[in-house]
Amino acid sequence: MKTLVTGATGFLGFHLVGALLARGESVRAVGRNAEKCELLAKMGAEVVVADLRERGAIAAACEGVDRVCHSGALSSPWGARSEFEAINVGGTENVISGCLAHTVRRLVYISSPSVVFNGRDQESLSEHAPFPARFVSIYSETKKRGEDLVNAATLLHGDELGTVILRPKAIFGPGDTALLPRLLAAARSHRLPQIGDGRNRVDLTYVENVVDATILALESAAAVGKTFTITNGESARLWDVIRQALAAAGLSTDLRTVPLPVAYAAATLMEEIAARTGKEPLLTRYSVLILARTQTYDISAARRDLGYLPRITLAEGLARTIAAM
Repeated sequence: MKTLVTGATGFLGFHLVGALLARGESVRAVGRNAEKCELLAKMGAEVVVADLRERGAIAAACEGVDRVCHSGALSSPWGARSEFEAINVGGTENVISGCLAHTVRRLVYISSPSVVFNGRDQESLSEHAPFPARFVSIYSETKKRGEDLVNAATLLHGDELGTVILRPKAIFGPGDTALLPRLLAAARSHRLPQIGDGRNRVDLTYVENVVDATILALESAAAVGKTFTITNGESARLWDVIRQALAAAGLSTDLRTVPLPVAYAAATLMEEIAARTGKEPLLTRYSVLILARTQTYDISAARRDLGYLPRITLAEGLARTIAAM
């Protein structure tokens, strides 16, 4: 059994490749980070240095593999629409095309619960929650369009290619560069206020739990054609978690509070300035809403159809993450 992992030099992809290799499996890893590619090769993976936008290279990478996990994406909080579309939509088209051209039997697409985030408090959402009338970010919109492509492939080619969509929420753990590290960096430069009243609860997901869910999705017959939200199965007050990380890093936990409407207005202005200067804004409307709103999810479908059981608790995962910082 040979597995292709796109985005293998990214946070989740790197952990997934390591877990598959530890199981004695053959892995082809696609990524762009040269240093990470070299490390993956030393770990035992077959490495392909390629960009998701390179249709021919992605098609060639799919040759001779049994299954694909497409975890590669542009997940930056800010960027040009054309880049998000080319990577998250066009790249997914290229992966699906490569799978069909080389009779790959299983495709797991890593999406995001942000595709159903409407900017308001949301509690215990299932996979059947409606998509918002207006997406809160270009990232969310393009990830949803990627889901559309995967679902269309299921309708047209379900007998050839079994697909599964996973929506892991707020992945964290050792090696993460996007979640807690960004917040800590903002705190070190005295640019981290508490946005909102601090009572919003969120689901977070330890990276090893997401890896477990992904492997189950690669192997489970009951998962084909379905979408699953993946979390740790336990929520927490987001700002309590942030303060725990700040304290562990020796930073002040005494944060000034900025009301959500004020922060949202400021972020809107920052985005307008960034659109003219090309420089990433300190805050985006999406990041403001993510930090201030409750976002929890029902993972009963993943428990039932995938047999998913989060191994690493939130407390243990945070302890491991903080120890590695």
